[in-house]
Amino acid sequence: MPRGNLPPEVHRVKAKLVDGTVCYYFSLRGRRGTGFWKDARPFPKSPNFFTAYSAAMARALPKPNTLMTEAVVDAYISSAEFLSLKPRTQSDYRRWAMRFAVEFESDPVAMFEDAASRAEVNQWRSKWNYSPKQYDYAGTVVTRILNWAREQGKIAEHHCSFAKVYRSDRSDVVWTPVQVEAVRERAPEWVGRILVTACETGMRPGDLVRLSKAHIESTPGGRRIRIKTNKRGKSAFVPVSQAMAEIIDATPNDRLLILANASGGPLTEHRASEGVRQWRNKAGLTPNRLGYDLRLYDARGTAATRLLRAGLSLAQIAGCMGWSLRTAAAMIERYAQVSPDETDAVLTLLNTAKEGRT
Repeated sequence: MPRGNLPPEVHRVKAKLVDGTVCYYFSLRGRRGTGFWKDARPFPKSPNFFTAYSAAMARALPKPNTLMTEAVVDAYISSAEFLSLKPRTQSDYRRWAMRFAVEFESDPVAMFEDAASRAEVNQWRSKWNYSPKQYDYAGTVVTRILNWAREQGKIAEHHCSFAKVYRSDRSDVVWTPVQVEAVRERAPEWVGRILVTACETGMRPGDLVRLSKAHIESTPGGRRIRIKTNKRGKSAFVPVSQAMAEIIDATPNDRLLILANASGGPLTEHRASEGVRQWRNKAGLTPNRLGYDLRLYDARGTAATRLLRAGLSLAQIAGCMGWSLRTAAAMIERYAQVSPDETDAVLTLLNTAKEGRT
């Protein structure tokens, strides 16, 4: 159908009326509810036609997105997606989300639809250039918020997805028995209990500080620890070793938590890790001397190795550590490096365990 002098945005529909006459209806192409003119002529010449067309175009212009970044952050923190996260993850995300909101509180969220906004976010993240891990975390939270905003229709797109800068490979960092004893000889009892419990159970600091007598169960062969991990929400079943039994039995009867701070009160993750770090240094196990930074978290590898050497199957180790079978095999291969002269023996046991699983 020839378009004559019709603007390209105009859509024309021909209709035959009951009396046999023909009428043409005009609207904006691809936009419902924008009919603005009807005429018996296919190519209206009237100035009123073009006036009506201009008015329709003005009404159909997209409304500017005046939703502010701060409001989007608040909405995200109240969303089902955020509330479904683990408490520790919520706490971390909220801290970085608030920093993001403060930085861009006076900017509409629509600014992130512009590719140039990526540079502005990177400039904000550069405050944490000294810490690649924090630099990455800032980008991760921004991406999560903007992804959510896009899914909710608050923005059409965004350009804030970032490659990771932080890389950590601690596969060969574990606590040896000699190092554990060196700390225990110098440290107060409460610190020694933390380190021994970590090496015997393989629990993360977040699970260590909430370990209580309620998590101890009796079994036909002794006792075990049953605890739902903070990180994955998966139950871990850890056999109570002789060393762990001594820790449990030495816990005062009037205290529910197995581990406590110097005053006998509840521990925090930070205090548990800091206590071990401080007395590790006093025992001479400093990063400068060892060539690496030995941390409380590295006790997980020690525990996995201990379970493997004790003859547990991969399935049993996976249950103890709260891992899948595949993860158990991969993590043991990474972590089971007690000392160079024992590596071959440990890997032989791992290969045997893999064959048994198959």
